[in-house]
Amino acid sequence: MNSNIFNSIGIGQLDPAVIFIVLLVLILILFIVIMVQGVKIKRLTKRYESFMAGKNGRSMENEIRELFSDIRFLKEAQLQDSSDIRALTANLTYAYQKQGIVKYDAFSQMGGKLSFSLALLNDNNDGFIINSVHSSDGCYTYVKEIAAGRCAIQLGAEEQQALNKALMSDVHGSSYVQENMQQTRRNKYMVDEATDLTDEDFYD
Repeated sequence: MNSNIFNSIGIGQLDPAVIFIVLLVLILILFIVIMVQGVKIKRLTKRYESFMAGKNGRSMENEIRELFSDIRFLKEAQLQDSSDIRALTANLTYAYQKQGIVKYDAFSQMGGKLSFSLALLNDNNDGFIINSVHSSDGCYTYVKEIAAGRCAIQLGAEEQQALNKALMSDVHGSSYVQENMQQTRRNKYMVDEATDLTDEDFYD
């Protein structure tokens, strides 16, 4: 095959059958690529038709509006839940959530540790101590008020222990425990000093 064009690009002496085969291979490759792309387009078309089935521009707009409305509702519900949680947390501050109990024998002739001191405190370390004394004559119960982890009335040893246990259930109550332990040692020292006094010293 003698062609000025082929001669100008340097393939004038090439066998036409080779050129034909090369072109045939290229056409075959293009055909395969077109088929693959056609399958992909068909799949996308099916997905689009399935998504848009029964929909139009106005109905799609309504769907989007409903989605935004649902999101707005969820935000409002989340804000309400946060407000409720804050209210519950504030209420828990005044709920009795710390407790300490000490069982003991009020009298040497009584056994079984039927007497007890129970301390109940809220988050502010306000509350009360119930001291129940069991004896052969009956059971006597006393209540002492606690404010900020302290009692205006002198506490007994078991009452102080119950209060310390209640305060120890809170990390922030450790300072109160240390102060109360010091106060207990001072009270014990005063009691010991008082028991060492004779009647003569007392009346003097």
